[in-house]
Amino acid sequence: MEYKSKIRSKAVDELFEAILTLENLEECYRFFEDICTVKEIQAIAQRWEVARLLKANKTYSEIEEATGASTATISRINRALNYGADGYNLVLRKLGLID
Repeated sequence: MEYKSKIRSKAVDELFEAILTLENLEECYRFFEDICTVKEIQAIAQRWEVARLLKANKTYSEIEEATGASTATISRINRALNYGADGYNLVLRKLGLID
């Protein structure tokens, strides 16, 4: 059964298909530096770091100090980890960072 995403569209499908063609870190850097602003990439990277730290059972204050993320951002990511589309957990499992 196909996942029913709230963001699904032809344009998003095509973007994700383009991302799936990237083969290494250098290609990712080159593509994302062209398609995103530096701030957008940094915000996404910060969210990813927060998710990893939450799964490592770090406290909000530890995460805030380590990443500079606001407690509102940390809370939003925690909610996504527990009640979202399972995307963070999917990738964390694939990377062997959680069971």
